[in-house]
Amino acid sequence: MDMYLKHFGLKAQPFQLTPDIGFLFMSEAHTRAKAYMDYTVWNREGFVVITGEIGCGKTTLIQKVLSELDENVVVAKIFQTQLDEVEFLQAMLVDFGLNPFNAKKVELLDMLNTFILEQFVQGKQIVLIVDDAHNLSTKVLEEIRMLAGLETRKEKILHVILVGQPQLNEILDHPDMEQLIQRVKLRYDIPPLSEQEVSQYILFRLSTAGAADRMLFLPQTFPVIYKYGGGTPRLINTLCDAALTCAYADNLPRISAKVVEAAASELQWPSYSERVDKRRQKTAPSPVDSRLHDVLSEQSRALATIAEQVGNLEHLAPILASIRMSLGAIETSLRDFVQSQAGDPNSESASNSRKRTG
Repeated sequence: MDMYLKHFGLKAQPFQLTPDIGFLFMSEAHTRAKAYMDYTVWNREGFVVITGEIGCGKTTLIQKVLSELDENVVVAKIFQTQLDEVEFLQAMLVDFGLNPFNAKKVELLDMLNTFILEQFVQGKQIVLIVDDAHNLSTKVLEEIRMLAGLETRKEKILHVILVGQPQLNEILDHPDMEQLIQRVKLRYDIPPLSEQEVSQYILFRLSTAGAADRMLFLPQTFPVIYKYGGGTPRLINTLCDAALTCAYADNLPRISAKVVEAAASELQWPSYSERVDKRRQKTAPSPVDSRLHDVLSEQSRALATIAEQVGNLEHLAPILASIRMSLGAIETSLRDFVQSQAGDPNSESASNSRKRTG
């Protein structure tokens, strides 16, 4: 690697894939997304949803926000989201510095509510940041909604930042999520970089890596990089790193459009537009699938309504049981009375019976 850096006059890898806030390019979109996150942290009505395609820099943006927080902010960061509601609550408590294991859900909620209220009384800002929030289950999202509902008469207590891929918006727009989405103050989707921003992005990362030669990537390379990488930073990083590797192998001092084309060929990449078209074809539902989805959605809503109605009747169960017992007692009393009347020769009914037969 030292030979690689020395060859191009670099002090660090300019296009590494691991998140590094030192290499975070603050495009106009990233600046806006971060402003929304900052608003959520420092304002008492904060609940923001940030979405963006894979590789657009969401996780690095979260790390940027976290790096700027002071001791007055108590934050729980959840990066593993394929959890059930109990595991999610445990993860929150662990990140808050508590030991939630071997506790039941009710105990977890009590522990969490107590901690949040204690921190609030001490003047702390309490923040929950969830990355990859598109993987959250409906039950976990419901727990987040309930926690976000903690408030005083004037302000919210828990600030929430949900970050995920665009399908998070589809999940939140479902009718079942209406109560949650009403709590969201801001929603923003990070768009891809423009072609002009791609060139700025590359030059920024080269400069941050200590490149002495501002022409290390020739101007002719930028349209080609945009052609294959689109405006997705992770794809741009992969392609540019491959181009540097190809140039290093061929002992070339600079990266030309031809080198970028060769790197794209070695990666076996189609153009970005072809990549997007293929992805759309894979994800687009067929007419049959669409109709099936509509039917299933309708049935799910019907089942939810029935479940709600059944839940409303649960409080009647003791009353119905009491009525049933009373009716049983009445039935037994009537049976005993009839039997006693039939067996008593001096009873009025028995006397009338003898008169008719006589």
